[in-house]
Amino acid sequence: MGKLIRILIILAVLGGGAFVLYARIIKKHETKPGLTMVTVRRGDITEKALAVGEIQPRVKIQVKSKISGIVRRCFVEVGDHVEAGDPLFEVAPDPTPQELLSVDNRVRSAQASFDKAKADFQRSAMLFKRGLLPKSQLDAAQETYELARVSLEQARADQELTRKGRVTEGATRVETVIRAPITGTVLSRDVDRGDPVVPLTSYQPGTQLASLANMHDLIFKGTVDEIDVGKIRVGLPCRIKVGALPNATVTGHISRIAPQAKKSEGATLFDVEAELDKGTAVVLRAGYSANANVIIKEVKNVLLIPERLVHFEDGGKKTTVDIPGVGPDSKPRTVPVKLGLSDGLNVQILSGLKEGDKVIQRPPKEIS
Repeated sequence: MGKLIRILIILAVLGGGAFVLYARIIKKHETKPGLTMVTVRRGDITEKALAVGEIQPRVKIQVKSKISGIVRRCFVEVGDHVEAGDPLFEVAPDPTPQELLSVDNRVRSAQASFDKAKADFQRSAMLFKRGLLPKSQLDAAQETYELARVSLEQARADQELTRKGRVTEGATRVETVIRAPITGTVLSRDVDRGDPVVPLTSYQPGTQLASLANMHDLIFKGTVDEIDVGKIRVGLPCRIKVGALPNATVTGHISRIAPQAKKSEGATLFDVEAELDKGTAVVLRAGYSANANVIIKEVKNVLLIPERLVHFEDGGKKTTVDIPGVGPDSKPRTVPVKLGLSDGLNVQILSGLKEGDKVIQRPPKEIS
């Protein structure tokens, strides 16, 4: 019985000691809740501006017809490579009965005027030879005859163009085959066989038949927010991330910055363009969405820490960090540091710390 009592007393003493030790540990943690250490390390920091846009050909041509009608034949498909002058479409004239009647009547009217002017000129020439008509009247009759001849030729050309869709007048050749204006790739074909075509004139835009572009001459086109546009300039390098090619990085440099802003969904944006560097093995397509990081400044192999560890005072004129005390039970110390370049996440340390130093990271403050 006495032995059992001694065992219970020993267990009670050990339990009490364990409780006291646990309480001290809890109290110690309560005095310094959630403190962690971040090591000063070396790395690279880049200050950059973001441009949002897409990959586009430098020159994109819209192909339109100057005559009306119906698409008779399509010679190309989307993606085909064409040379300047290659046939793209054939547009067959589709005149209304009123248009056919009108051109035929104009030919008959012009023919009648020509026949009369020709007879008058021949009669005036005969009278002039007999000395019965002055030279001025002969010249007037000749002018009327020449004008009537030109009007007849024009009426016949209009008739041929309306009925057949092509006409050749001297060195001028007009036909209904629409040809490629440049060497490039067919990006889109907007009509099919049988579709109606409205001609391009000075008062109407006309039907777009296709679009062509040189896919070997691509650029980046995007926009930069007004906050960043003052930091960038023509010639700065940029790294372009293409959405469809997440593992590929395309490089280039800024070639144009718009002098005037534009409004988009309440934001003030500036258009920018970037020339793509030659020699890239990445296959790019027109319309790829992309983001360009414009490199404003960049430093490599420098001391850096997370910017959230820095305390800013006096409007940013004074910058400090907290480091552990000298002894194990000493309080943290605050030391001044001189900062360099920042990318918004990490900041360069110019002085005040050295590589391997520990910086205290305090827990975020709770909002009650």
